[in-house]
Amino acid sequence: GFEKNSRYITHYLFDANIRSSIYMSTVVIVLEVWMILRVLIKYVILSDTSRDFNWIVQHLYSYVILLTMGILMLVYSVKYIRSRGKLSRNIGFGLLVAFSAICMGFGIYISSLDYAGGKQILTFLTMELYISCLLVWKPYVSFILLSSTFLFFYQKCILIPEVQFQTGDKINLFMFWISILMTSISIYRQRHDQAVKEESLKGMNEKLEKAAVFDELTGIHNIRYFYENVPEILILSGDKVHDKAFLFLDIGNFKNYNDQFGFIKGNELLTRTGKLIEEAFEGDLVARQSDDHFVVLTDWEGALQKTDIVRRNFYSERDEIYMGLKVGLYRPDDIYCDPRQGVDKARYACTMIKHKYDRDHNEYDKAMADRFFKRQYIVNNIDKAVEKGYIKVYYQPVVWSESRKLAGCEALARWIDPKYGFLSPGDFIPILEEHRQIHKLDKCIYETVCRDLRESLDKGEKAVPVSLNFSQLDFELMDTVSVMEELVAKYDIDRHYLHIEVTESALTDDMNILKNAMKGFKEKGYEIWLDDFGSGYSSLNVLKDYQFDVMKIDMVFLRGFKENENSAKIIRRVIEMANDLGINTLTEGVETEEMVDFLAEIGCGRLQGYYYGKPMPVHDFRERFLKEEA
Repeated sequence: GFEKNSRYITHYLFDANIRSSIYMSTVVIVLEVWMILRVLIKYVILSDTSRDFNWIVQHLYSYVILLTMGILMLVYSVKYIRSRGKLSRNIGFGLLVAFSAICMGFGIYISSLDYAGGKQILTFLTMELYISCLLVWKPYVSFILLSSTFLFFYQKCILIPEVQFQTGDKINLFMFWISILMTSISIYRQRHDQAVKEESLKGMNEKLEKAAVFDELTGIHNIRYFYENVPEILILSGDKVHDKAFLFLDIGNFKNYNDQFGFIKGNELLTRTGKLIEEAFEGDLVARQSDDHFVVLTDWEGALQKTDIVRRNFYSERDEIYMGLKVGLYRPDDIYCDPRQGVDKARYACTMIKHKYDRDHNEYDKAMADRFFKRQYIVNNIDKAVEKGYIKVYYQPVVWSESRKLAGCEALARWIDPKYGFLSPGDFIPILEEHRQIHKLDKCIYETVCRDLRESLDKGEKAVPVSLNFSQLDFELMDTVSVMEELVAKYDIDRHYLHIEVTESALTDDMNILKNAMKGFKEKGYEIWLDDFGSGYSSLNVLKDYQFDVMKIDMVFLRGFKENENSAKIIRRVIEMANDLGINTLTEGVETEEMVDFLAEIGCGRLQGYYYGKPMPVHDFRERFLKEEA
């Protein structure tokens, strides 16, 4: 019991004693009132002369002292419990000690009188049990308390001449002392162990509560806390809600910072940035949303000045790499603004200037609102568009450069929407990719193509191979090989009619899922085409690591074809390299006869572009090309 308890355990044991003292003091009050009334009625009112005046005074005096202490202890204990522990514990501890001392003193005094009169010492033993076993004391305190009181009582008793009962049944004080001491220590250990468990549980709960509202990395509030507290702030702002602003802050070039300095330094930068934002917007609602993104709800007036303060301090703390701090702002229309939409709109405004290095902030406006709602509409309605048939497949012809006859076509997605009308791929594909919904669109395209092929074959029309575009996300979000195999079986299509197009950028991430899928397609007998070669920073490792049947050369090489001699030289070398590797070639973006002649001359096998036809619905494609070919 000499170990130092934690603050929590000390308070836990004290609170346990206070709760016990409520029952103890209540029992004491009831008993002492009863004893006082009994003495007064029997020996004063009824004039019982079996006790002398001194005995009556001594007992009444003892009862009143114990009653008074019991009342004080009860009043404090009840107030302490009601105040949820806000009353002074020092006062409470003093009262507990005084209450215990008076109880034990009462037991010694009354039992010594009883002992002298030939009665048992039950009052002393009761009080010893009462104080030592109902209250919790450290073991060494129990030892000192019990030993001193038992020794004092023993010394007091041996001075009293022996009386009749001592020659009969005797109480072994030593055995009783040992029993009470062991019981007291056992109770302490049980309560102490329980306190340790409670403290551990409390610590875990505090960690969980903190994790629920604070960001583990930066120490500032998290987005959950932000969303929960925004509504109250907006409601309290009332008519001045338009003077509030959602801010979305994005650290530019953070990925490169992580790549150059490592994740530990990156995390340190995020933590410093979070603290800078919290200091600049002191008193406002600040949180980390995710990654290198932070959100703030503040007053519109002064918001940009505060972000400038953050930006200046941010630049002074950054390491030797270019970084920026972009800010998107949105002013809520009413007090019922959904905090998630407020953040989304501020984020959207920030996204619009992500690659504009001459601008560091952007406010959400009407034009942006239209784009935003269109964006939300696309995300929310892709399932409906697939179900209702708003997604259409347009086919663009691919021809042989040598014979100028139809070689096949590429399937391209179009969205004919009842609200927005004709939507081009640039309107919805990037959005669906960002929200990881692109596989829904692509699966719809694959099935429509297979259905169109089956229809042509059933009608006895000429059918040509169709190339299908696969996004990197398609390989992550669905089993592409299984999807195609199910469609081939469902519509009874020969695999040579379906070509798998994979963009060059999708292959640079060295994904095992994608590699396994391409291997599966090859084993099943599908042709695999490399799409958009040259559209980005081409990696020749792609040609080394994967087996392609066709390379589609991006139209970027044909821009400025006449003015830039290097374009022709590059295309020539690329086609020569592909031929050496045994890869067939197709060039996109062919728009003039001059381009056609040049590409045919240098050995490009297939051509695709507006010169031969724009993407068109299946009916138009059949009328224009398949019937002519037939």
